[in-house]
Amino acid sequence: MSTNQENAAGIFVRGIAVWFLIIAVETVHGVVRTLLIEPAIGDLRARQIGVLIGSMLIVAVSLVTVRWIGARSTEELIAIGVVWVVLTVTFEVTLGLFVAGLSMERILSDYDVSRGGLMIFGLLIMLLAPVISAYFRGRSAGDPN
Repeated sequence: MSTNQENAAGIFVRGIAVWFLIIAVETVHGVVRTLLIEPAIGDLRARQIGVLIGSMLIVAVSLVTVRWIGARSTEELIAIGVVWVVLTVTFEVTLGLFVAGLSMERILSDYDVSRGGLMIFGLLIMLLAPVISAYFRGRSAGDPN
């Protein structure tokens, strides 16, 4: 395996490790939302507010970990975001169907803006979080430091 392939594999593995951290943070966030926010304002509004708070949490985790991930280019940063989005949608659908017993219609409603779902915006933030974080951490794409 060449040095470039080893570097790419390391970036990919670290990106997945950070995704596990994001999911852990989001799981705690979801429990807190369900127990504290949902009873006060209802399910839909709690989920909508949850997208905003969850997006901020994702960016916060990304800000803390983006240098450790080691992606150097905008393409690598976006690739990490794509991996996070694919893993998250897979996780959400699997958890919703097989653990929470939700219907596919109910799961998809979170992504349907016409039905009040805002999850698509959360996924967009997740996709861009590595790039946003690299920018705010003072490293532009291609900067090796």
